[in-house]
Amino acid sequence: MDIQDRTVVVTGGAGGLGAAVVAALRKAGARPVALDMRPADGDHEVVDLADSAAAAAAVERVRDARGGIDAVVTCAGIDHPGPLDGVLTDAWERVVAVNLLGTAAVIRAALPSLIERGGHVVTVASTLGHRALPHATAYCASKFGVVGFTRALTAELAGKVGVTLLTPGGMQTGFFDGRDEEYRPGPDAELADPEHVAAAVVGALTMPAGAEVRELVVMAPTEASWP
Repeated sequence: MDIQDRTVVVTGGAGGLGAAVVAALRKAGARPVALDMRPADGDHEVVDLADSAAAAAAVERVRDARGGIDAVVTCAGIDHPGPLDGVLTDAWERVVAVNLLGTAAVIRAALPSLIERGGHVVTVASTLGHRALPHATAYCASKFGVVGFTRALTAELAGKVGVTLLTPGGMQTGFFDGRDEEYRPGPDAELADPEHVAAAVVGALTMPAGAEVRELVVMAPTEASWP
């Protein structure tokens, strides 16, 4: 895809990996629009991605304002670690709603435009979408779901819309802020620069015609969470 002047919806675009993707896309000449609960730099829609109807409406506003959507990158993700019987139901379900249901809602709303334009989707999973850890039931459920959803979507849209599953490792973002010490990376943990992961997203979106990146894993060289 030539992403010059193309409209790319980025969920979670106000911070972390999402903000890095927005910046990388803008540098590459695209016209990203961030969807987030917080205002973002540049064009954005403030929306709670746990609300599927609101997420779909935000995508439709972007489509109408821009005349279409060329790509979607689903960076929004939250976590609430703890034992299953120690995490309140609302908090547990919100993790699944944002990470999985919000991802599906945004892509579903953008799909007619993506098919019309031969667009591309990049979903963001996690190493915990491929392996399970205790005290991460909500996060693992949501990210395992993103992996399954994306692989099914890849088969469904083959030849119509490009689909890439991105599995990042731990990154130097605010994702771990505010957690109890047991749920934070150790002091010697090497975490990836989100700008480097964002570069991989741009690379997946700009593959030459006749080839696409179906799945990729990006992480710091010494991280032990993969495979």
